[in-house]
Amino acid sequence: MIECGLKGKAETLVTREKTAKFVGSGELEVLATPMLAALMENAALGALNLSENQTSVGTYLNIKHLAPTPVGMKVWAEAEVIKTEGRKIIFKVVAFDEEEKIGEGEHERVIVSKDKFMAKAKNKKVVDKK
Repeated sequence: MIECGLKGKAETLVTREKTAKFVGSGELEVLATPMLAALMENAALGALNLSENQTSVGTYLNIKHLAPTPVGMKVWAEAEVIKTEGRKIIFKVVAFDEEEKIGEGEHERVIVSKDKFMAKAKNKKVVDKK
């Protein structure tokens, strides 16, 4: 049973590969919003201690990227479970760099069976576009 109040944290160093310019989400060499989103999801994932045959998948993410972070600076995200509805878990997420808060929002994950989820994905047909 997942309880409200569970917390997770994830941190990383902003490298060139994590910038908006590199990932294609902008022109500047600052932390890309998609990388901030991934960090927040990772923090939420870290709050959960699921059985070996279970995982959680992100189903919703609503964030504000509040401030730029340059290459070379450490960033971290914190997630806290604020609501559960069956297999659905809702997190409050917040992120910081070494100077200030850089992001905040809400994230939703759903607990799934790894085997069932991957079986569903594998049932999709990949079209060879050669």
